[in-house]
Amino acid sequence: MHQAIPYMSSHNNNFGNINENYYSNKKKENHASSKGEEKMILNMVSENAVIVIGKRGCCMSHVVKRLLQSLGVNPAIHEVEEEKDEVIVARELESIIEGNVQFPMVFIGGKLFGGLDRLMATHISGELVPLLKQAGALWL
Repeated sequence: MHQAIPYMSSHNNNFGNINENYYSNKKKENHASSKGEEKMILNMVSENAVIVIGKRGCCMSHVVKRLLQSLGVNPAIHEVEEEKDEVIVARELESIIEGNVQFPMVFIGGKLFGGLDRLMATHISGELVPLLKQAGALWL
């Protein structure tokens, strides 16, 4: 049986990857996380016009990023690497999200917008670009 090879781009595309070494550095630390680290995700959500939170290597996260980039938006990207990191992120987001945390999640203007399905539906209906302009992610 063949094993899948993870997708890796041949050129460096750091389209807003703001947490590249966050979790790898966090694993090296042997002390309990401080309140500042616990609020990292919430701060990123409030400070960025558009942020995508998804699992590393997830095809749906890739589609979300590419759609936003094709519209001229350079979203901040937060990629969750492992299940225990997913639990940490989910705990941080529970204060602003009702219900289950599902990836990918798109935040526009500091508020949860939805996932891939809502993003695609809004894009098809023509309502996404005005929303992005209102949030300050597009200047056209």
